[in-house]
Order: sequence, then C-alpha cells, then structure tokens
Amino acid sequence: MKIRNLVFAASALGLAACGGPGGYETSMESAPAPPMASKMAMDAISEQASYDEFAPNDGTGGGGNPAVQQYIAYSHSLGMRLPVNAIEPTMQGHIEACTKAGPAVCMVTNSWLNSDSSEWANGSLYLRATPLWIETFMKGVDAEAAAAKGEIYNRQTTAEDLTVTIIDTDARLKSLQTLQGRLQQLLADRPGKLGELLETERELARVNGEIDSLKSTLAALRQRVDMSQLSISYETKRNPVSRGALAPLAEAFGSFFYNLSSALAAVITGLAWILPTLMLIGFSLWVWLKLIWPRLRKKKA
Repeated sequence: MKIRNLVFAASALGLAACGGPGGYETSMESAPAPPMASKMAMDAISEQASYDEFAPNDGTGGGGNPAVQQYIAYSHSLGMRLPVNAIEPTMQGHIEACTKAGPAVCMVTNSWLNSDSSEWANGSLYLRATPLWIETFMKGVDAEAAAAKGEIYNRQTTAEDLTVTIIDTDARLKSLQTLQGRLQQLLADRPGKLGELLETERELARVNGEIDSLKSTLAALRQRVDMSQLSISYETKRNPVSRGALAPLAEAFGSFFYNLSSALAAVITGLAWILPTLMLIGFSLWVWLKLIWPRLRKKKA
C-alpha cells in the first residue's frame, strides 16, 4: 500500500506539473497545481521513509538496509563475604569510587548497612554505571576480597533485550511528532469555524501529552541500556572459634538461675490456683466418710 501511495502521489504531482490530463499546457490562472497532491506526496514519502528506517533487514533486498542496532540492558549482582571489621571500609571505598567517577559514569541509587554487635554486620549497595566502569570494577573485586581476607560467594549477570521496545517507542514518537506538525500547520493556515478550531486544539493537546510521555519512556529505556545496574551485598565471614560462635552457650549458662527461678515461680503459681480446689475436694471426702457414710451403714444394718 505504501508503494501504491507513492505512485499515486507521484502521478498527482506529474499531473499538476503538466497542467492536466494528456499533457496539454494551461495557464496558471486556468489550472493551478492542486495543493492536496503535494500534501499526499509528502505524506507518502514520510511514511515510506519511516518504514524503511525501522524495517528489519532480511538480507534479500534491494538497497541493503543496515542491520538493526541491538539495545541490551544488563544487570549485575555481586556477593562479598568479609570479616566484620572490613565490611564498612570496603563499602565506603566502593561508594567513593563511584562518586569520584561522576554522575555521568556512575551513580549510587541506594545503600544501607546494619551492625548490632562487634561480631556481625551486613549491608547492600546499588549502583548505576556505564558498562566499561562496571567491567573494570568487576575485574578488581577478587583481589580486593582476598586482600581483606574475604571471598566472593556470588556473581551473576542478566540481560534484557529492549530492542523492539525502543524501536517501537521511537517510531510512535516520530509519528506523533509528524501529526503534531500537521495540526500546528492546520491551525495556522486554516482558521475555519470555532468548533473545528477547538477540536483541533484539543487533539493537538492530546498529541503533545503523548509525545511528552513517549519522550520520558524512551529516555528511561535508553538510560537502562547506557548505564547498567550493579547490586553488591556484604555479609559477615564468621570465625568458628570466635566469641560469636560460643555466644549461645554463654547465654544459656548466664540465664540458668533466671530460668530456674522462672520455673519455680510457675510451679508456685500453679499450686496457688489448684490449692483451693484440693481443699474443697478434701472437705467433701471428710463429710462423706465421717457423717454420711456411717449413717448409711446403720440404716442398712
């Protein structure tokens, strides 16, 4: 259909240039060039150019379109197990390295650190950086962990293909920008009735809103491609003979007398609840054996 539109538009332009069917020349007053022919030709050419730009290259045709650029968003995760006294300095060193590179190369998106004793701590760091910076950073973490007497226990990379999403969003954006130009030209050249003008302005406002939304979406998608995500987790490397390993046993001995007193208190509390019941049962047995049962025996005798 696009080729047919091009042919029709070209024919219309040829007829306008020749002055009408049959190639007879006419004066400018008797046969002015139709304005719709030029508009149709430009529309068809614009549509065909947009199609040629984003059409996939199957290698079969005609002008040899270049291959479509791939847009891949990478996410990396890294886990470090370090001595407790090396976690905070290592994390601060990573933050300083990212900050020193500048926001155009690396930026810290989130970080946190927990430490409730001298034997345990953990934290996480989330970065967005260029692929080159992350590649350089990942090459040096093994030596950094070894120097701190730690280890790397997790390393993972995932990829998400955003090629179709970015190309489709860019094509929709260009199409809406073309429509935006036509609506602006329509408002400038054809005043028309008040109702038609208001309808055109409403449509132009809607198109402007969609253009802004698509620009934001496209910018976010391109940022995901240009700057990969890196998450680093820090855990404590425990010493099997440290005080932390013996802490549960020490706590058990330390709370022995407290637990014993708590158990005795529970027994005493239970007796306090049961004792009135036992006294009532004992009194009932005494009445039965001393007063009621002897009388029943006399009556039977």
